[in-house]
Amino acid sequence: MTLLLTSASSFALDVTGLTNLIKPKKEVPKKPNSAIGQQANIFYAENDIDKAFELLVSIPAEERISQNWLLMGNILQDQGKESDAVFMYNQAIAADETDFKAYYNLGNVYLAQEKPYLAIQQYKKVLDINPEYPYAYYNMGCAYIKAGELRKAKNAFINAIELKNTEPDFHYNLAYVYKKLNDEKKAKLYLEYYNKIIDSKLQ
Repeated sequence: MTLLLTSASSFALDVTGLTNLIKPKKEVPKKPNSAIGQQANIFYAENDIDKAFELLVSIPAEERISQNWLLMGNILQDQGKESDAVFMYNQAIAADETDFKAYYNLGNVYLAQEKPYLAIQQYKKVLDINPEYPYAYYNMGCAYIKAGELRKAKNAFINAIELKNTEPDFHYNLAYVYKKLNDEKKAKLYLEYYNKIIDSKLQ
């Protein structure tokens, strides 16, 4: 059994000894602040990241809102420029300390960089702002696995499932943790849940 990480990001995680990773979901701003920001978001959605970034850079730094910085961070992260992405996400947080998406994406960068405790700190901040965000619990569980804290990982995955029990990866990774904790009965149970969800999606 191998560890899974949530879907829909632009970067993969390299976990020693674990394969077939699914990438962490990355948050994208929903409502840019201006016509320029809105057009940049459209270009980003169409995968024209160069045009998107060019437009965002044209907005004076003092006029950029959190969503602009967040999208710039996403673009740089997509390009593998993680240190620059961290700067942008921190700028997003400075512009709006309640923007949980910036903390979440920052946590994902730290998770990719094999800095699980820094990632966990960011996911905790997400949950302070949005306590019902299941992916923060899920990625926190993945970070706890990297840190070797399996019982904390178990609790994080259980919290994720309580908030969203239709996400197969949540069940799979909880099964993985129970297997590592030598609880074969519960590992089998959650693997069955995983298979049922996958089967229902294929029907």
